[in-house]
Amino acid sequence: MAAAAEPKLIVVADAEALAQAAAERVMARIAANPGRIAICLTGGSSPKKLYQLLGSDGYRSRIPWDRVHWFVGDERFVAESDPLNNMAVARAIFLDRDAPSGHIHPIPTLVENPNESAAAYAHELQAFYGSERLDPARPLFDLVLMGAGPDGHTASLFPGYPEIEETARWVVGVPKANVAPFVPRVSLTLPALASCREMLFEIAGHDKQPILTRLLNGENLPALRARSHGETVWMVDRAALPEGIRGPR
Repeated sequence: MAAAAEPKLIVVADAEALAQAAAERVMARIAANPGRIAICLTGGSSPKKLYQLLGSDGYRSRIPWDRVHWFVGDERFVAESDPLNNMAVARAIFLDRDAPSGHIHPIPTLVENPNESAAAYAHELQAFYGSERLDPARPLFDLVLMGAGPDGHTASLFPGYPEIEETARWVVGVPKANVAPFVPRVSLTLPALASCREMLFEIAGHDKQPILTRLLNGENLPALRARSHGETVWMVDRAALPEGIRGPR
């Protein structure tokens, strides 16, 4: 695959249209791969409408559940049953109904600390991939879903934190979050997240306008630095789009 390209900006009418458009991109990536498929989910509030759509009758019947594996880009270091747990939310909304249990790959949190969790998840990703080294020509994921926090973080890679500079490890522990909830995190690194055919950001709502303005103006924040080796798409609704700015620089 080629070097990371500039993000493509797609503007939709509102949050409902964003979820619908994102769901169709998920389905397109699934349809493009006749073999084993890997999708990396995201947390926070942004993807919930998308997850509800994927769990609806119109979409779940189109998903080849026996071929799709579901991972997560970051996790709050809380119990798997905790409402703050990102994968627990995805499981409750759409995964547990149809996905084989062995195809759901949560970040383990019933371990001693985030670093131990990160090492365990890296081992699981490497076993799935079949190598301890990422090959830009052979992506780990078909699709990585992403969001952008109010400080410009993505996954649990926060601005100014050392984890954003990690280039060797696939997964890192993050002892302290920069935004609420202030719990330790576990996050895939930029190189691991980049190993995908498509990276899809969902950014919706007027409250995201300030951070989207900063990103579109080229500020060196984690959400801007996160790029796929394939295609990177920023999908935003009109409420989040600043006036007078047409697209990524």
